[in-house]
Amino acid sequence: MASTKNPNLLPDIYNLQNICKAISVLDAILSQKWEFRYYSYNAKWDVGEHCFQMRNGLGDEMQILFLENGCVINGFAHEFELKDKIKITTNLNSIFNEFMFGEPVNSIGTTFCIWTTYYDKEQWKTGILNNFDDNSDKMLTILNADPKTYYDHIKEYFDTTIPLEIITKIYNGEKITKDIVLAINNNLNDWKQLEKDLNEIEYPYEFKSNWNLW
Repeated sequence: MASTKNPNLLPDIYNLQNICKAISVLDAILSQKWEFRYYSYNAKWDVGEHCFQMRNGLGDEMQILFLENGCVINGFAHEFELKDKIKITTNLNSIFNEFMFGEPVNSIGTTFCIWTTYYDKEQWKTGILNNFDDNSDKMLTILNADPKTYYDHIKEYFDTTIPLEIITKIYNGEKITKDIVLAINNNLNDWKQLEKDLNEIEYPYEFKSNWNLW
């Protein structure tokens, strides 16, 4: 299981980004109200920057910044002791400084930080680890590339189930169709909002224009 103690159990940047998009797409279909989603992804965070966010509604948050040449993960576990952020980010590549020490990360807080760059041959790195549990193993579990993990998550969080094969299709990057959407949430009614969300995530979809979706 990936954690700050075993960071290289995380997927490479490309696969990590695909997982983040997939679970954000699924959340966007399950909950059209952003504030009730667990996962979200913004491919237009800034010029050349994508950002994935996790919020569990209880105070834990995770932000993952994707740049053209690297990726950094900020985790905040609200029940765990805050330590020296300078130590947690020791030897952090300077390309991540604005994100890690700016807003909104600075206000959210940091209990763990993991990063990698293409210059490092995508070896995941951490700063100086603290001798305490930082909850990184639990927060990073969803990123293990196993669709069953998301399946189990929504049973608890959304109190619902989706056919595992449908989740797998999204994990594999298959184009979203009306049939796939309705297999996930047959009560979805705001198709314009869904298009907006999918465009923000930059996930492929095709809703035929002759369908009267709205």
